[in-house]
Amino acid sequence: MTDCIFCRIINGEIPSKNIYEDPEILVFHDIRPLAPTHFLILPKKHIESLATCEESSESLLGRMLLLAPKLAFEQGLKGFRTMINTGSEGGQEVFHLHIHVFGGAKTLPKT
Repeated sequence: MTDCIFCRIINGEIPSKNIYEDPEILVFHDIRPLAPTHFLILPKKHIESLATCEESSESLLGRMLLLAPKLAFEQGLKGFRTMINTGSEGGQEVFHLHIHVFGGAKTLPKT
């Protein structure tokens, strides 16, 4: 999707500070961090939201979730919060499935 900012990042059209990449997943630091450490885990395949996932995405979703603690600990976090905003009413702003992982502060944002 050419109008999706995350697809443009995945395609290398927009620079990002990547911390992990494999054939199906890209992970990079959020450009508007809500905590000292804040990164996003997203599938390279355009999936609009968690609500539009199909059973065929089960393995991909599991891999994405398993990356959260691995990468959080590699980034020096001892604890972290994950968040998946789904749909406009759920606070989703970019309609490409992504998992927020943030930490490094005693008080973390609730949104």
